[in-house]
Amino acid sequence: MTSRLLARAAAHFAGVALAAPVLGAQQPATATPPAAPPAERVAAIAPPKRPLPPEPASANVTRFSYIVYGDTRGRRDGTAEQYEHSLVVDGMIRAIRALENGPDPVKFVLQSGDAVVNGRDPKQWNVSFVSLINRLTTDGGVPYFLAPGNHDVTGSADLASPGRQEGLRNYLSAVSQLIPPDGATRRLPGYPTYAFGYGNTFVVAFDSNIAEDSTQYAWVEAQLKGLDRKRWQHVVAFFHHPAFSSGPHGGAIVERPTAAVRARYMPLFRRYGVTLLYTGHEHLFEHYVERYRDASGQQRRMDQIVSGGGGAPLYAYQGEPDLRAYRTASGADSSRVQHLVRPGPNPGDNPYHFLVVHVDGARVWFDVVGVDWGSSYAPYRSNRAVLGDAP
Repeated sequence: MTSRLLARAAAHFAGVALAAPVLGAQQPATATPPAAPPAERVAAIAPPKRPLPPEPASANVTRFSYIVYGDTRGRRDGTAEQYEHSLVVDGMIRAIRALENGPDPVKFVLQSGDAVVNGRDPKQWNVSFVSLINRLTTDGGVPYFLAPGNHDVTGSADLASPGRQEGLRNYLSAVSQLIPPDGATRRLPGYPTYAFGYGNTFVVAFDSNIAEDSTQYAWVEAQLKGLDRKRWQHVVAFFHHPAFSSGPHGGAIVERPTAAVRARYMPLFRRYGVTLLYTGHEHLFEHYVERYRDASGQQRRMDQIVSGGGGAPLYAYQGEPDLRAYRTASGADSSRVQHLVRPGPNPGDNPYHFLVVHVDGARVWFDVVGVDWGSSYAPYRSNRAVLGDAP
């Protein structure tokens, strides 16, 4: 009897022990989802090994050279390094090394925009573009200056556009060690708009996607208005959308940024004697000369070079731009525009290329350097053009 009672008691307490965890258990907590991976950030391009000195330190420099090109976006952006652009970079590094011990070494590079296909995608900058420019700033050792194109920051004129803000953030991250910082005299805070000077040459970059913007315009005007023209013999502007062009973005078409550049910036450039404009947007090479009289009645010349052969799919000639309204609007300046070099009618006539611009005091000339299958490119019946009119 005693053994049966003990067995029943043991079974009873065993049941309690087994049941207790079940009766006292709480519902399992919902698992915390894993944190989303941080958004990819665009890597900053490496600073140049040989940065430009402060402007006063180069005041006596009158002979040097620099490189100009544009439109590097590639077919495989985001998946591989830009191949066609890499061929152009190879040529630039050869040019830098060939000139570095001569009388006019290369001091900087200007790129007029459309670095990648979609500037809102950090992977396109990181995978396809930044490493190539690192070669120019480290192997070549030279400063690199990029103006934003419509593919970089979108073509929106609205500064608050989410797409523009996204692209602008990536652009500014890429060039953060290359352009003047916010707060610098030569930088418009919050904008991709800046300037710098070296030797006898002053350079201003602005965002032609927002050419209507009054804040940017006022800043550019203030930079030009305050220049000591005894020091700065050559005043250069580079930006993405050309005032005149004959490719698929030009001819009979007048895009919104082009119309704004014509209406606002071209009169400004004439007023302050800007001598050279470097643009892209059209993936080809062409050269325009605008002649006008300044406020004192003196004849002036302004050259616009369209150089968009940095690696983007090549374009061809589509027709002459309609400049009747432009000439009427600038009648007081007696503006006359000459299309000095036209692109060819087929993409194969207009190879990948870059310019090497030589400065020697008041003289400026440049060589158009064709790349790969375009190595014999000679748009002037040679590959050299001397700027300025013979006395």
